[in-house]
Amino acid sequence: MLSVLDEPAFRQRVSRLSIKEYHQLGEYNENGKRTELIRGIVIEKMSKSPLHGTIASLLQDLLTPRIPMGFCIRREEPLTLRDSEPEPDLAVVAGQRRDFLAAHPTTAALVIEVAVSSPDADRALAEIYAEAGVGEYWVVLPQERLIEVYRHPEGSRYREMRTYSGNEVVTSETVAEVRLAVSELYAPLN
Repeated sequence: MLSVLDEPAFRQRVSRLSIKEYHQLGEYNENGKRTELIRGIVIEKMSKSPLHGTIASLLQDLLTPRIPMGFCIRREEPLTLRDSEPEPDLAVVAGQRRDFLAAHPTTAALVIEVAVSSPDADRALAEIYAEAGVGEYWVVLPQERLIEVYRHPEGSRYREMRTYSGNEVVTSETVAEVRLAVSELYAPLN
């Protein structure tokens, strides 16, 4: 079924916001829902299932001790990009937490999204992250027990995409100390 926003007559009437205008809005929309800015459009954030929350927490627990000096891990915190301000499940950024007291990071070494109910939407974000120079983007698919890894951003796409499963180990190319066995992440689901 065709989405209303896919219809050109509606699409051109969408009132887009700049990052500055978005920052002038409150944290919640008029319905009390949290939002994020994607391509200049304010989008309500989706609710998170127990599986989504658990996998995101496990990822944070597994990766935090592996984050080297000079980097910090952020969970569901904004990245301020050219025309978007997504809040990825996890982002590993250069710097320390106190470096972001006045402004959100504008890129990341590694971004991770957990995709339970919206894998296509999370895959679509790859374009935005590539444009922002995010070195590596992982889409974690717990129902399939897979991790899709996007590497080598070039313009609005990643030149490489590889899927990891089973006992394979994902080693980040942008934060070399970050290594994750797929089976280690999904062991609690067995």
